[in-house]
Amino acid sequence: MSVVLKTELSKLSFLKRGKVRDLYQVGDDLLLISTDRLSAFDVIMNQGIPYKGVVLTQISNFWFEFTKDIIKNHTITTDVNNYPPECKDYSKIIEGRSVLVKKTKVIPIECIVRGYITGSGLKDYQRTGEICGVKLPPGLVESEKLPTPIFTPSTKAEVGDHDENISIEKAKEIAGAEIVDKLEYYTLEIFKKCSEFALTKGIIIADTKMEFGMDENGEIILIDELLTPDSSRFWPLSNYKKGFVQESFDKQYVRDYLVSVKFNKMPPPPDLPEEIIGKTSLKYIEALKRLTGQELQIET
Repeated sequence: MSVVLKTELSKLSFLKRGKVRDLYQVGDDLLLISTDRLSAFDVIMNQGIPYKGVVLTQISNFWFEFTKDIIKNHTITTDVNNYPPECKDYSKIIEGRSVLVKKTKVIPIECIVRGYITGSGLKDYQRTGEICGVKLPPGLVESEKLPTPIFTPSTKAEVGDHDENISIEKAKEIAGAEIVDKLEYYTLEIFKKCSEFALTKGIIIADTKMEFGMDENGEIILIDELLTPDSSRFWPLSNYKKGFVQESFDKQYVRDYLVSVKFNKMPPPPDLPEEIIGKTSLKYIEALKRLTGQELQIET
């Protein structure tokens, strides 16, 4: 499989290019395409990760189906044969890595849920005893399971910018109290159901972020991606030990490499060694297989 860094679908109406996804308008709907781009420390790398876009799409599709009893989602179809005729010429490029979705009014809040303490949440906690205004028990250590999962929203940044952790009160100022109360409920319910399932597959979902939008009827629905290695921390249950940074099923190899070469977290990034790219690709593929049972046909 060739690596897809960006798409150029000239017969379709291009809308925007995010860190990973390219978005096109198709009639009244949207075509969401996951490329193989990888961002680390909010900087897009020069090289892509083979199969990454397919893995992200297939994992999201799995979870959207798994959670539709909790909330509706934006998916219209994942089958390229059912896409509008104008997409037909691009079937080979977009098959497996694209979804035809409803157009929504995006709610400008990143809905983050944390089941374990790590990353920026740990730093906030060590400084204040709280994460996004949520008071936590004293003495928590790296990667420790929280007494109960917590909802910790952030702002939704543009490409190249950093999301900013905010309190629930600030989120309500941005999106409205009633809407944020619903987002908190949906986020926690989805996380509970999916994290319990993932444990049966040997994966801890430490935290994740979700996005929501309003459809044409003003109903809140789940959009974008869901519980992928890009939007979540997946840890192998077999190796878990609190007090330590955990192994993960994502771009850990890339982050570790960038730290080792003292990358300043600003463009342009250094090129990634082939070994790092290959190991990262295999981690993504392993996450897909463990969670969904799907096997990718890997070209050698």
